[in-house]
Amino acid sequence: MTSVELTPPEAARWAARAGLRLAPDRHGAVAATAEHITAVVSVLRELDFGDTPPAAAYRAGEEQRDAAV
Repeated sequence: MTSVELTPPEAARWAARAGLRLAPDRHGAVAATAEHITAVVSVLRELDFGDTPPAAAYRAGEEQRDAAV
């Protein structure tokens, strides 16, 4: 996946395409937030969850309490 920075005008265009009205003074903030979300998602995609059981396998209340860290 290539990383191309989202510009404020592009953020406004994507918001308009989604049917959202975005005030001009918010374009920069929305672009920065989208960039941050993209960065977080790219880090999560790099994680190896191979041995992690699915959430349905977790039973709340059945875990052992242990003060040792």
